[in-house]
Amino acid sequence: MPRVAESFDPQSIEWRHITDPDEKAFLIDFEYSLLGYDAENGRLDMLLRFPDNGGHCRRHRHIAATATLVLEGEQHVTETLPDGLTKTVVRKKGDYALAGSDAMPHMERGGPEGATIFLSMSAPDGRLFEYFDEDMNSIRILTIEEYVQAWNRGSVPGAVERHKSNAA
Repeated sequence: MPRVAESFDPQSIEWRHITDPDEKAFLIDFEYSLLGYDAENGRLDMLLRFPDNGGHCRRHRHIAATATLVLEGEQHVTETLPDGLTKTVVRKKGDYALAGSDAMPHMERGGPEGATIFLSMSAPDGRLFEYFDEDMNSIRILTIEEYVQAWNRGSVPGAVERHKSNAA
């Protein structure tokens, strides 16, 4: 199983910064770090770090079963329910959560002081996330393989591929 990081030290691990100026509905601004993965057995572990500016990750849902541990700050998750209403969950430092492979679409961000979050995902079929547009239409499914390939080439998962698919 490839291990990218040897320990958790947010000052010394490699972070990849993600923004999307094309998104007008909310601010996409966060960082991620790949810790390790086992594509053959469907596992990927990573860190997310949100600044204190209200920056979110993309609108998505987890297809992989996911364990979440808030290491620093707060995680604010706003789920979109089947009836279109939303539900917000706030997890504080030390909070741990488990979600199955059928999570609701959601947006997440850090709290007033940002957040650092550990995610451990189990995806037997390799699928991690499903991304949605502003109308909640599915626009992309991201896999372990794509995450690892993006990490290895120093890019952001989904970014290059998304632009290619938009051009096609």
